[in-house]
Amino acid sequence: MKKILVPCDFTTTALQAFRFACDIAAKSKGEVFVLNVVEVPHMPNSVFVPVKGYEADFLKERKTKVKNHFDKMCAKWGGKVKVSLITDFGSVSSTIYKHIDKKRIDLVVMGTHGASGVREFTVGSNTEKIVRQAPVPVISVHTASKLASIKHLIFPTRLDLTDTRLVKAVKELQQFCKATLQVVYVNTPSTFLRDVEVEKNILQFVAEHQLKNCNVHIYNDYNEESGIQNFAAKFKGKMIAMGTHGRKGINHFMSGSIAEDLVNHIDCPVWTMAVKR
Repeated sequence: MKKILVPCDFTTTALQAFRFACDIAAKSKGEVFVLNVVEVPHMPNSVFVPVKGYEADFLKERKTKVKNHFDKMCAKWGGKVKVSLITDFGSVSSTIYKHIDKKRIDLVVMGTHGASGVREFTVGSNTEKIVRQAPVPVISVHTASKLASIKHLIFPTRLDLTDTRLVKAVKELQQFCKATLQVVYVNTPSTFLRDVEVEKNILQFVAEHQLKNCNVHIYNDYNEESGIQNFAAKFKGKMIAMGTHGRKGINHFMSGSIAEDLVNHIDCPVWTMAVKR
């Protein structure tokens, strides 16, 4: 986690993400890239509106405001961490992907306002879109959190022994945070297994992946999302770590993603990594 990208519009949740990213960078001796994306408004060309002149003035004014916000943010929370500002123009998600590749980013830290109701199904949050498709892990921050306060890493799993890449990344995150790993299987009516079956599978999962400093749990609930939320509520100083399947289009609408739903609805940091299926 040496190169950390923080998409930032200087809202409260974005500032919280920046603070959390600076905590990570200070510990990893890494650097933070603050990305402010300017979505340039479309102006029809006419004799009354000189478009090029308008855009030039708009962009100049925007860059000045962004630099002022950036300087104040760094002075307050940047500490001794190396922080760079990037201002770019385009759609939020495509610009983030571009700079992940360009800067060889290891981790994205984003603030999220969440989404609910119709908006969740039709638009969602920018964070949700990045969680779904980013080629690197993403930490979504909903409220103020400190890295030092993370004592429990909650790892919901379906006990798939082929998830080696995901489990390896979770183990590295656990070691970095020096946290206890809470491995939880949420048993639901639609995927019900007897406790004796789950216990056998979960112990095999722990042994196969050589998980250390961990506790195993079986939690019963109506669905996985509510089960994870209700289980997590028992712990203070926690972060959730899980994979997302990165569905697109109609598949995403029909199946959704538990990780993306949690990003929208839970108030602790959520670490996610896209897992190809």
